[in-house]
Amino acid sequence: MTGTPPAPQVDAVRNLAARWTAGLGGGDFVVSPVGLWLALGAVASGARGRTGEELRALLGVEGEAAAEAVTSVGRRVAAMDGVAVATGVWSTLPILEAFRRGLPEVRFGLLPRAVWFALPDEFFGATDDMSLGELPDFQEELDAWVRAATGGRIARLPVELDGSEDLVLVNALALKASWATAFPVHATRDEPFTDRFGDTRPVPTMRRRIPAGRVWYVDGVTVVELPCAGERGVRVRCVLGAEGAGPAEVLPAAWAGPEARRPLVADSADLALPRFTLRTRTDAGAHLAALGVTRALRPGADFSGISAADLYIAEVAQSAVVEVAEEGVEAAAVTQVTMTRSAAARRHEVTERIAFDRPFGVVVLDGDGELPLFAGWRSGAPGASV
Repeated sequence: MTGTPPAPQVDAVRNLAARWTAGLGGGDFVVSPVGLWLALGAVASGARGRTGEELRALLGVEGEAAAEAVTSVGRRVAAMDGVAVATGVWSTLPILEAFRRGLPEVRFGLLPRAVWFALPDEFFGATDDMSLGELPDFQEELDAWVRAATGGRIARLPVELDGSEDLVLVNALALKASWATAFPVHATRDEPFTDRFGDTRPVPTMRRRIPAGRVWYVDGVTVVELPCAGERGVRVRCVLGAEGAGPAEVLPAAWAGPEARRPLVADSADLALPRFTLRTRTDAGAHLAALGVTRALRPGADFSGISAADLYIAEVAQSAVVEVAEEGVEAAAVTQVTMTRSAAARRHEVTERIAFDRPFGVVVLDGDGELPLFAGWRSGAPGASV
């Protein structure tokens, strides 16, 4: 896709990434824009009326088009080397066959309290002889699914089940990739890092010389690209703004197109990048109203494309982690949607020093450098997991 206009869904994910991360504040965080988009997109495929219109304004799609887009983006993400993606829906209610058919790669299952007599025959089989007293521990079952889907990087659902759920949709995204060129371990040493409060402390900092073509500027933001191994390896871009700049100003530079870039005027760059881990849980539902989604979050929402029951979104939460070290990058995100019923020219040879020694961002994109899989902001001194 490089060199061609991005698909509409890529623009929609980028738009969601920019708007969402702008509202997360200046503290440490890591989120998966594509994970949230996939989860909400699957729900939007069953939205109708003004509820669907509202979700389309945020996601760019609704109804059958949303189902097709979710499948297309999911396959594009899964095609990346080292990336795995999975989505599951568990419900107490009968799910419309059209909704199931529209999401062919989504797993469907049952939650406790399912209306057994109302469910179609295909739900039964191995469970025919199961009494309500023999129902398995569904919290542990879904947590085990999360661990398997993320390679153990995330241990459980972002929100614990309490028995009030009528439908739970979970999207899991996991990445483990090696750099195309690793950072030499012996070159890592403590260097000063100044956090957003102005405090400076030494942190383990990786060092490597990189080609000039891996560095560019977008509106005063320095972008450093670290490609991963493989023909379809992801691209990690670390972004450093001016002192005091926050994620809203800095992170979008990671996916800005070639027309917005100004090249590094040097032959190479000496990169100093902290070794770090980010791990956060984000209540995405609390941000949806600011993003224009309100009808879907209250009784009266129209999700008649999912079930005959009057469903609305009760909670949206995401757990995510990203780890950057000398050998490569690992990341994972689990997004949970819980629903319930309503009531330039080269100069002489120069080497630039680029030190990520103050708050900075990190964005993991697909192999075409277009689709933001993960976006994080490190405002505190790296060293311990957040």
